[in-house]
Amino acid sequence: MTIHDPVDGVVLVEVNRPPGNLFTIDLCKRLVSLLESPAEGVHVLRLRAVGEAFCLGREREGATAAELRAESQVLVDVMRALRRTRLVTVCEVQGDAAGFGVGLVAACNVSVAVSSARFSFPEVGIGLAPALVLAWLPRVVGEREAFWLTATGEAVSAARAVELGLVNATAGSPEELVAEVDDRIAALRARSPRVHADIRDMLRVFAEVGDDAALDVSIDRLVVGSMRRGEG
Repeated sequence: MTIHDPVDGVVLVEVNRPPGNLFTIDLCKRLVSLLESPAEGVHVLRLRAVGEAFCLGREREGATAAELRAESQVLVDVMRALRRTRLVTVCEVQGDAAGFGVGLVAACNVSVAVSSARFSFPEVGIGLAPALVLAWLPRVVGEREAFWLTATGEAVSAARAVELGLVNATAGSPEELVAEVDDRIAALRARSPRVHADIRDMLRVFAEVGDDAALDVSIDRLVVGSMRRGEG
């Protein structure tokens, strides 16, 4: 994985581990570090991969119970960092995604996929119920779809992934994908990083409480936000 120097408020992260671009625990830790402690002035993280696949999961390294627990904790850390980072995260999906790879796509604020990409949760094929996936997938696609996708391992098209809420949009070709992501990042960069960080934080906080509590919290957030209008 290459973490490029930031350019105009955007840090580009490229994964290049053919053929499947599987994430290792080390790559996960590096991504968490970047998300938790981004360089000053960075507004957007752009995540993309090189090759035919975007990410077909992660390498399974643990054997003992202790090793498996430590490994699982790192995977959870990635998901939490994606939720809590102050950066706006944009995912450029140029190929198929599976398991942990779909998690990365779904956890980013904005995800655009090439129309030929397919998305799946193949863990059932190795006799595993994907606990980490099931911790977030039902909130995105609903319990019935979450059950079907994880119980069968069925791959869905990019168009269906849009319908399910796993990605925002599709692009017809690799070139159109890059142009679409460029345009979306330009639209984000035209707005306030502080406001984007506030939006991300509110989405996270409001999702963790009931509707009534969220409305109560929104009062204080609106007052603070109004007082800070005009800040960068």
